[in-house]
Amino acid sequence: MRRNSLSKATKDEEQQIDLTPMLDVVFIMLIFFIVTAQFVKEPGVDIERPAALTAISKDNANILIGVSKENQIWMDKKTVEEDALRLTIERMLVDNPDSQVVIQADATSDVRLLALVQDAAKEAGAVDISVSTLHN
Repeated sequence: MRRNSLSKATKDEEQQIDLTPMLDVVFIMLIFFIVTAQFVKEPGVDIERPAALTAISKDNANILIGVSKENQIWMDKKTVEEDALRLTIERMLVDNPDSQVVIQADATSDVRLLALVQDAAKEAGAVDISVSTLHN
């Protein structure tokens, strides 16, 4: 009699599904998506963009530089001084050399500062530089 009860318990254990390999696959996929995801770095300031009739939509902007209406330069939710701007862009380009630089200048900001940001991006080695606008 005792042998039958042991045999039945062993059969029940054999019929259970082992979920460990499935959980391993799920965790590996989760790690893969976290590592390969591109994180967008916001400039950290609200910008009222100027309108443009010839605006072209671009995807995958990796480096966003904001110029506020108070004529402050913003990157990664921090203000950046004019002197340190080129070095900051260079540091971001080291991580991803094919990055697009998008300048988000407020409609009431100084055009001189917009040109300064664009020149700093060129000096840092950025190839694709755009100014963000609203399409009418």
